[in-house]
Amino acid sequence: MRAILDAPDMATARLLMNKVVGDYGEKAPKAIQTLENGFDDITTVLVLPERYRKRLRTTNGVERLNEEIRRRDRVIRIYPNRDSVKRIIGALLMEMDEKWQTGHRYLDMQEYFLWREEQKKQTKQDAKINMIS
Repeated sequence: MRAILDAPDMATARLLMNKVVGDYGEKAPKAIQTLENGFDDITTVLVLPERYRKRLRTTNGVERLNEEIRRRDRVIRIYPNRDSVKRIIGALLMEMDEKWQTGHRYLDMQEYFLWREEQKKQTKQDAKINMIS
């Protein structure tokens, strides 16, 4: 399974998935069915530049945010009403957003924007080739 997630491209991931299906199809049909149903979802990041794959594939960012919310919750303990909970979590989310906007960047999007422009040019080129043929 790790090899499928670490595959360099979709074709390799699909080849590895087919091998897993062949090896374990008889032993674990429900697990294989789940793998086949979710394959496109778990390999979506393979179309992005390699630099972004691991951070987008994992839930580390969400887990870190939840941990910070729990830490703040342990300090406060008792809330007078629902609005106070919304305010404290909203303030935390705004603080995290500001941190990501100004200082610590989880993802540097410059490389992604260059890659996206390259993909658009390639798509236009492919469309022209299809029109000619």
